[in-house]
Amino acid sequence: MSEDCCSSPSLISVDEAITRILEPTVAVEQSEIIDIENALGRILAEEVRSTINVPGYDNSAMDGYAVRYADCVEVGTQLAVTQRIPAGQIGGQLEAGTAARIFTGAPIPANANAVVMQEHCDRDGDLVIINKPVKAGQNIRCAGEDILQGSVVLSAGHRLRPQELGLLASVGLAKVSVTRKLKVATFFTGDEIIEPGNKLGEGQIYNSNKYTIKGLLQATGCEILDLGIVPDTLEATLEVLKKASSDADLVVTSGGVSVGEEDYVRIALEQLGELKMWRIAMKPGKPVAYGKVANAIFMGLPGNPVSTFVTFLLFVKPLILKLQGANKFSPTRMPVISDFDWPSLKRQEYLRVRLVESDKGLLATLYPHQGSGVLSSACWADGLVEAAVGQAIKKGDPVNYLCFS
Repeated sequence: MSEDCCSSPSLISVDEAITRILEPTVAVEQSEIIDIENALGRILAEEVRSTINVPGYDNSAMDGYAVRYADCVEVGTQLAVTQRIPAGQIGGQLEAGTAARIFTGAPIPANANAVVMQEHCDRDGDLVIINKPVKAGQNIRCAGEDILQGSVVLSAGHRLRPQELGLLASVGLAKVSVTRKLKVATFFTGDEIIEPGNKLGEGQIYNSNKYTIKGLLQATGCEILDLGIVPDTLEATLEVLKKASSDADLVVTSGGVSVGEEDYVRIALEQLGELKMWRIAMKPGKPVAYGKVANAIFMGLPGNPVSTFVTFLLFVKPLILKLQGANKFSPTRMPVISDFDWPSLKRQEYLRVRLVESDKGLLATLYPHQGSGVLSSACWADGLVEAAVGQAIKKGDPVNYLCFS
């Protein structure tokens, strides 16, 4: 077992735990080329440069009239409308003293250098009357003003959201190179847990953590290897841990990592691999096991439902993003105003809150029951407030907020 594992009762800070997990983590090297319609949430493996200008030509930003600025120096100017240019068609050269009826997205005709929106014009047969002052270049989207040919559209490590898929499509890309999906194995220990859909026996509970963790893994674009519920024996735990670590890049489980006699996951990890970190000075979620088995990273989360959820967001999600090659993987903290009091404690706390708009700014309102078994609190809330060690929170204080998303 590594010297830096927490075999002593001392606890490490959240920041130190994050550093220990993320600092040695290196992104997977393999990549694949996929259709952009399947690329949501994936991480770009290489930068993308545009082979075209976007837009590809000067075009109208409004429905209105394309004009020559020199013809419209006075309000009330009358111009002959000599052509009509809808989107997708090319107009002819605009002659002096004339205007072209033009629609949004249509190419600007040669010699035109302004578009007057139709609301600022009156039409009288074949004439248009310009009722507002005209500026050169107004209401024209210039070629390349969004993206220049040869420029970097997106950098390697960018996580693709819907807007990035649209951006890739706008430069004509149908396929993109992304890092391969991470293989993440999960299993759950405990003779007391059963799958939903079965009748609860005495002393049994449903396996909610499985669905929380699988949902979080799906949201980060992982390939999940579900190894099910494992009996509470060291032999069964050793066997499943061997299988998980041989097939996956990362193993994530919950429960069995504390100090109880039936907590076999930590013991199995120490026998088969390396326990690099164990106990963290935080609430909820003190027992978090981080280590390595074979070629797989291991993350053992606490068994209480809220502890599982919170520690996944703080430790596992950033780890997954860095393994995927993301250039942004650390949680973003946003300053908000506390709408509650909270006492000073010896462990860093993560409180479930919901933001509410007020004339003072965004207020963090507290869920009334902050127990680590109250999973409904995570459904009510939209994020966490970070309560630092030894620092009491008073109503009206600025606090750090971490959004679940």
